[in-house]
Amino acid sequence: MNATSLLKRDITQLNIKLSELQALLNEKETQLRQFKSMEGNISSSSNLHEESTHMSKDSPETFPQEVQTEIGQDLVVENDGDVSREEDFDEVNVEHQETFLGHTSPISRCRFSASGNNIASASLDGTARIWTYDASTPASRNATIYCGTEILSLDWECKSDRLLLIGTSDACIKAWNVDAKRVVCDLNTTEAFPSVLDIKCSPVEPIFVSAAASGGSGSNYFDNLGFASLTVWNMKTWKAMTVLPLGEDPPAITSICFNHNGKILAASAVDGMIHMFDMSAGLQITGWPAHDSSISSILFGPDETSIFSFGSDGKIFEWSLQNQGQILWSRDCSRFCYPVNDSNYYRRDMALDANGRRLLVTSSSVRAPIYQVQDHLNGWRTLPHGAPITAVDWHPTLPIFLTGSADNSVRVTSLLS
Repeated sequence: MNATSLLKRDITQLNIKLSELQALLNEKETQLRQFKSMEGNISSSSNLHEESTHMSKDSPETFPQEVQTEIGQDLVVENDGDVSREEDFDEVNVEHQETFLGHTSPISRCRFSASGNNIASASLDGTARIWTYDASTPASRNATIYCGTEILSLDWECKSDRLLLIGTSDACIKAWNVDAKRVVCDLNTTEAFPSVLDIKCSPVEPIFVSAAASGGSGSNYFDNLGFASLTVWNMKTWKAMTVLPLGEDPPAITSICFNHNGKILAASAVDGMIHMFDMSAGLQITGWPAHDSSISSILFGPDETSIFSFGSDGKIFEWSLQNQGQILWSRDCSRFCYPVNDSNYYRRDMALDANGRRLLVTSSSVRAPIYQVQDHLNGWRTLPHGAPITAVDWHPTLPIFLTGSADNSVRVTSLLS
């Protein structure tokens, strides 16, 4: 046991060292790109912008940490500003960290199972993986699920670690049985709504809800999502039960979540609206405009008297459910939400810890912020990945969090209590 704990400590230290070196390498590569872009005779700022875009396309494995503006000097100033502002937060105190490698493209989602013993991660490479990080859990639970297309959503069945639901960009929802190691059901949303943007299982009943989008022809990512469809599915018959009413031509729903007893479903939309549904009646009971921009992620507060929303503009609000429209707490994390290469693929996401006091948020930087809810000053930052942080989750009971990155890795970080 002593030998094992010493080895684990060594691994933690090496992982931390690896993270630091990766971050340093990224920083040097960024500086090198900046120097290259400012070399020679720059005839106009648009030429520089084209060169920068061309270089980032040629180097998909490196993700610039700076905001790509058209003037080289601005790049340097903004990058320096980012570094100094990030230093507002102390680095988290890490007890143990483990990195999972295996995906070949950026991570789109990562989720702890109901017990916290299993981790599921999904990637733009079209695979979902199940990882076991607890040494007491049999390694036979590890698996790779090939979907052949981008995976946009993941959720575990709430009562056990047996079933994992996977939603893709081509109208497919797969149910994977962890014990049997096979897909036990292949569902299809209608052809009219092929993008399964989110899936959530009821914490009480054997049902789940899928938020699918039609796809559009707009100029930006959120306009391209098109219209919304919210479908309730039975997990015993694997058939659609009902479609929740959203009105005519409703804007796409990006994120959904159940309350603790599964009676209320909250949904957020690209037009900045939050909708609340009574699941027993299958009707919308209320809704309000929460953001001026699209909402990327939504989740209930720990005591369910509030709900958190995360806008694509980087603003986070905690809304009172007792006094509708009242903001209880807010943070502007737009400094962590600047555009990066292929950022259209990365859904802004957030996760609350088991106590509901720490909010972990995805980041365009190599570090992610952890905000202390209700506190406007204190926060922490994660140890660095090698690229932007694209997916996050907290363990259901312990001070352990997950980060998925555009560097194709998934990391489990255990905090010192």
